[in-house]
Amino acid sequence: MSVLKEICDEISKEEDPNLVILKMKGLSYLTDYFIIATANSNVNMRSIRDRVLAIFKLHNHRIIFYDKSDDHDWMIVDAGDIVVHIFTKSAREFYDIESLWSDTEKLDVKEV
Repeated sequence: MSVLKEICDEISKEEDPNLVILKMKGLSYLTDYFIIATANSNVNMRSIRDRVLAIFKLHNHRIIFYDKSDDHDWMIVDAGDIVVHIFTKSAREFYDIESLWSDTEKLDVKEV
């Protein structure tokens, strides 16, 4: 199982994470995939972040950066080829990063 699929499967266990996977490969030199998810609380956001970090670490996948404090509306886990964005519902609506990258291919979570 790929790291990308394992992370998506883990996030999909959440209640309505509104999970979106954008294939950035070929469009950006920064990353291959954006994973975008919505958390239903700050506690839930931290839990998702911690589980994502655990998956990366399990696979010895390099982590470039992640938000360590707990008072964010938007947390990022940057592992180079995969960047995970975890938002509160209001922050996701406000920043609307899917619209910024509307020309990218959206991948079906079930087919990753």
